[in-house]
Amino acid sequence: MTTDRLPRLELAAAQFDWNIDQVVSDLARIRNASLQDRNRLANPPILPSRSALAQIVDRLVTALFPNRLSARQMTPENVDYFVGQTLDLSCRELVDQIWFELEFSAPSGGDHPQILREAIGSVRFFASRLPRVRELLDTDIQAAYRSDPAARSIDEVLICYPGVFAMLHHRLAHELYLLGLNWVARIISELAHSKTGIEIHPGADIGNSFFIDHGTGVVIGETSKIGHGVRIHHGVTLGAPPSTEHIKPPADRSAPILPRHPIVEDDVIIYAGATLLGPITVGRASIIGANVSVTTDIPPGSRVTQAQNTLDTFVAGAGI
Repeated sequence: MTTDRLPRLELAAAQFDWNIDQVVSDLARIRNASLQDRNRLANPPILPSRSALAQIVDRLVTALFPNRLSARQMTPENVDYFVGQTLDLSCRELVDQIWFELEFSAPSGGDHPQILREAIGSVRFFASRLPRVRELLDTDIQAAYRSDPAARSIDEVLICYPGVFAMLHHRLAHELYLLGLNWVARIISELAHSKTGIEIHPGADIGNSFFIDHGTGVVIGETSKIGHGVRIHHGVTLGAPPSTEHIKPPADRSAPILPRHPIVEDDVIIYAGATLLGPITVGRASIIGANVSVTTDIPPGSRVTQAQNTLDTFVAGAGI
């Protein structure tokens, strides 16, 4: 440190008074007012942690694909041990995050042992679904490899493709959503959204062999239903019409949710920038062209293009 800086440092040190006590007091006042408005003043919430769930998902994905996504070198003799150890740690940590969501939703003074049992039961069922999740992800990876001429290998698709990264998160989040764990599921889906620009609500029901090409700007709403072998490109929206944008879903997760997003049947291709709004149905093997807006049902085997602004039937499998 040069001597000419010492006077400046001494002067700055004398001025290091940020009035912290007043700032802390003001923040406490605002915080308590917020808690009071939500009837939480006597019971401040502990919510699921985004950073903790990011670590859990990273471990789960590594357990699903240990030979390719683990930083460790595996041998046939130790891979199963690694998977078991990783899953056990992930499940234990997931119980905590689910506990926070369930405890927040429980009536004041809820039965903590019962909440813990419910959290453990949810994780046990979730773990039982992981083999099925792996099978679905394999179909997604294969679909990306088959559909993209730039893909040189299955391994490249798994490691590099943002659409696959988004589906790794969605397949896990969807299983948690089906268990009524909306917050935990939403956080997991938003982890992928923040990294890829692909927003898939965990409630969306997506069949096998789903491929998102490029992916940036894709939005798939909560009640969307997507069949098998569907391919969509960047900028595609499966959204709700303006008339339902402000309808709140029922607080009771066991109650039915009003369908407000599209149904996309098997083998549909949706090109970049297309917008599909409302509980419409896009029939099997249809092609929706780039930048098209669709708000009505599309019959099976149709082709919708912007240039013609028309809907035509075509032979399934033809390009546009």
